[in-house]
Amino acid sequence: MSYFSLGLYFLLMLAIGLFAYRRSTSDLSGYILGGRAVSPQVTALSAGASDMSGWMLMGLPGAMFVTGFETIFIAIGLVFGALVNYLCVAPRLRAYTSVANDSLTIPEFFAKRFDKPKSQIRIVSAVIIVLFFTLYTSAGLVAGGKLFESAFDLSYHLGLIITLGVVVSYTLLGGFLAVSMTDFVQGCIMFLALVLVPVVALQEFSNTEEMLGHAYQSIPTFSESMGNVTILALISSLAWGLGYFGQPHIIVRFMAIRSIKDVSTARNIGMTWMTVTILGALATGLVGVAYVNKFNLTLDDPETIFIVFSELLFNPLISGFLMAAILAAIMSTISSQLLVSASSLTEDIYRLYATKSISEKKTVMMGRFGVAGVALVALLLSLDSDNSILSLVSNAWAGFGAAFGPLVLFSLYKANLTYKAAIAGMIVGAVTVLLWIYLPVMINGKTLSSLMYEIVPGFLASSVTIWLVSYFDKSPSQAVISMFKETDSVIAQSKLP
Repeated sequence: MSYFSLGLYFLLMLAIGLFAYRRSTSDLSGYILGGRAVSPQVTALSAGASDMSGWMLMGLPGAMFVTGFETIFIAIGLVFGALVNYLCVAPRLRAYTSVANDSLTIPEFFAKRFDKPKSQIRIVSAVIIVLFFTLYTSAGLVAGGKLFESAFDLSYHLGLIITLGVVVSYTLLGGFLAVSMTDFVQGCIMFLALVLVPVVALQEFSNTEEMLGHAYQSIPTFSESMGNVTILALISSLAWGLGYFGQPHIIVRFMAIRSIKDVSTARNIGMTWMTVTILGALATGLVGVAYVNKFNLTLDDPETIFIVFSELLFNPLISGFLMAAILAAIMSTISSQLLVSASSLTEDIYRLYATKSISEKKTVMMGRFGVAGVALVALLLSLDSDNSILSLVSNAWAGFGAAFGPLVLFSLYKANLTYKAAIAGMIVGAVTVLLWIYLPVMINGKTLSSLMYEIVPGFLASSVTIWLVSYFDKSPSQAVISMFKETDSVIAQSKLP
């Protein structure tokens, strides 16, 4: 029956892709941004589902299972960061990308923001997008492989191929509209699953005190966890929220919403969805460690606790629905990442530097080739089943947060931001994160990421670089200043902050 449920889910995703193919892929704007006509409801759940990937149902419960209540600070950082993103980035980015000659991608917005539509900043930012999204996509594929291996006794590598095959199919067909519509459905499935699983699992205990008693056999108590948290660990956990300002697959949703006034509606829906689902993920991990201790189960991979609950506590029909929830989380993010990567390859590299004029139809076709290419590289990177989902996600999240986060904020709020400062800040942020992750500079051979999450130094280094270079550089042109003032005027007319 689980296979039947999953089969229906796959057919639904493909049907949505076919529907979107017939609705919005005749031109590049439709394929990349859905014609800027996406409703606030779809925007909110699409942003949430593409954000909370397989790590929401597997990585975050696994972290709670292993480290305990310290994981709460990651959740707090994420919720606060998402809220600030909706308040400070969403309305201005929607207005600015329209004012900036209808920018369709983040790299294109950066270039037009400085009145340099064919400048090198598009190449640099597009390369960063493809680099980190390939890593990010591989994390989703690892989650898919682990799901099929754990739940269906299929090989890990076959699970990778099935996951990627379905996602690539509907993304190739329907572009942004297909991705957004499937994200909406997937977001609803994830919401129900993350409420249902921890509530049902808790019924295996007579009360909350009993559950916590079993959990405390393996993890520190709440008071012990709060007392053991170091300043560096606290900063690292809360700093996850900084990543939101630079995630292309999330902020591109703000560019596609049908109007600025719809942002507040999307924010209310999105933040409610996010708060409930994150609490559900944390609860799944906490009840999971108690359940394993009470019934003396052996769990080889803590990141599969949601799968274990789905198999043990529910009948096959519901179990299939819950498996679909994991796939929903995985696929929603992979599809968004593939589309943004392909959009950058097509619009910011191929089309920009082509020697002759290219038709809209051919450009959309090249976008589809880009989806397939990025997917193939990500598949190769995910072949090692020992990869940690949360670790892969955290690295990519930090890369985008440091490279693009400060630049997005400065672009939207600093009128005299200069072109040189933008490029310098973006490169410094990305390089700082990579060195922090991979350079073994400590005495024991470990990297600096073992001390502090790499997004913190990366975000700070990028911000300082942007501010200093802008301070000593020449002021931008009058055209750039005028575009900034026009955005302010649009925001003021919408009566938004």
